[in-house]
Amino acid sequence: MRLAVIYRAMSRRIDIQLTSSRDDGTWTWRAAGAKAPKGVVAASLLPNSVQTGDVFKVEADFDIDGISVLAVVPAKEKSQRLNVLKLIASDKSFTPVTQQLAERGKSDRKSSRRPEGSGPPGNKRTDAGRPDRKRADGKSVDRARPNGARTASTRTATAGTPVERRKPRQEGDAGNTRRVRRSPFTAPPELPKRPAAKRLKPKHTHRLAVLETLPEEQRAVAQRALEGGVKAVRDAIKIQNDLLKREGKPPVPSEGLISMAQELLPKLRVADWLDKAEAAKATVETLDLRDLRSVVVGADDPMVVRDESTRELAIELKSALKDRQEKEQALWREDISAALGVSRVVRALKLSGEPPKAGQPFPADLGSQLAAAATASLTPEGGSDRWIAVLEAVAFSPIRGQVKPLAAPPHPSEALIATVTRLAPLLGQIATLFNITVKPGGHTPRPLRPARPSKLVRAKPKVGEPNPDTTPVEPVPTSVEVP
Repeated sequence: MRLAVIYRAMSRRIDIQLTSSRDDGTWTWRAAGAKAPKGVVAASLLPNSVQTGDVFKVEADFDIDGISVLAVVPAKEKSQRLNVLKLIASDKSFTPVTQQLAERGKSDRKSSRRPEGSGPPGNKRTDAGRPDRKRADGKSVDRARPNGARTASTRTATAGTPVERRKPRQEGDAGNTRRVRRSPFTAPPELPKRPAAKRLKPKHTHRLAVLETLPEEQRAVAQRALEGGVKAVRDAIKIQNDLLKREGKPPVPSEGLISMAQELLPKLRVADWLDKAEAAKATVETLDLRDLRSVVVGADDPMVVRDESTRELAIELKSALKDRQEKEQALWREDISAALGVSRVVRALKLSGEPPKAGQPFPADLGSQLAAAATASLTPEGGSDRWIAVLEAVAFSPIRGQVKPLAAPPHPSEALIATVTRLAPLLGQIATLFNITVKPGGHTPRPLRPARPSKLVRAKPKVGEPNPDTTPVEPVPTSVEVP
């Protein structure tokens, strides 16, 4: 059994462009805007006077064999408007219309209000201008009253009994449930804000000057000696010799390189200290005490002491360090007293554990006040969170032995028990209240610190120092002329 598939041609209108005339009386055409000819159209279907390039709209069939042009669609003529109105100008002069609005005053606003008793005719109103309101029993309630004030006769309860006019409630009346406006909250006075200390940022002027005087092949050895001393040079030589041994090359002579590093190291140490000392002198009033103290301690280096150019600057920095420590000690005591004055006990305890100079005894009078405030904060009625915050600060304060609470909370949380257990070696008198036994020789806890950043994050190199991520490490030279 065969199936016959019948293709039915579909006609539609397209735009064609004549390309050339043929001898058999036909024209080749292509779609308007196309490059190559597409088909053939009989000359009898076209107008008499046609030429190459003319565009026509035709009716065409699309079938399997191709496109067949059936007829040319005549172009539509533009319709002409028949009824056209002619505009005749007037002889009269044009006078524009203007409008000026007057400002509205208070008297106009009052007069614009609806007068009492006015309204739609179907809305019954009383003399006061307000409609009557009916109760549940069907009786209307007269709401007309002078000045809109309610009276006992016009205001009735649900049960029908008259209700007296409400009196303004006073603060302290029995049964007064209305919220009484309280005085605005007064924030405690702020603690004195000290400017943040600046860290030491040397410019490496003297160090670069020393390195520039050295030959190119000696700078790598000098850089290694400055960073880690003679030991760093020995380690670098050992690593490089192991690499050369694997490649079958002769090793680097270590005696000459080590002796050169020992000769260059004093100059480099002095230059490095001078860079730090000059930077510390420029910012001695705002420099962090830790950096200033490290510069002063570095002046006692035997290599630095032997140089005469460092003695005068070292004496000046030692005097500045002494003055700064006395000034910071006085400010430290003021900050603790100010924190106690506004009942910020935890803040005062943390400040007491961070003195400007370690080793100095804590003031006795200030210590007794701080211990009394800390003991008053550890009450049995206090929450576990409050106990944890105070204990973390007391454990690392110089007055931790003077803090003796009366009793522990009746229901301590698991976090509080864990905190007391961890701090038991430092707070034995408080651990006893929680029935926690302190083991002799136990590990002394450390203060809780924020989480450290990931090890993958490296610190940015200082100004003048090479970046280990981008700068390749210079190898130790294989042959150097030893002076």
